[in-house]
Amino acid sequence: MKILCHWIISALAIGIAAYFIPGVQVTLIGALVLAIVLGLLNLFIRPILLLLTLPINILTLGLFTLVINTLLIMLASGIVKGFNVSGFWPAFWFSIVLAIINIIFRNNKKN
Repeated sequence: MKILCHWIISALAIGIAAYFIPGVQVTLIGALVLAIVLGLLNLFIRPILLLLTLPINILTLGLFTLVINTLLIMLASGIVKGFNVSGFWPAFWFSIVLAIINIIFRNNKKN
């Protein structure tokens, strides 16, 4: 039940973020699939990328993690049919807005 709730919250956050960022289009089914794909990418690929880019991350005081998040969203855009990002900057802003919305939803869910 907890996983289903987390999945729906993530899909809702994806829909909200796509609404606010120009250059990002997502369908309802695309948001549901994207929530799963981003979860899997963050589970398997993100730790490897963070380890490989650790020196750059240290030099930039962790800001390079935003670039990694952006690249993962662009990768997910190539995988999921109902999700389209038109370039690097829309994906960058989408990752930031998605993170903020997820923080808001997760804090409200705990209360």
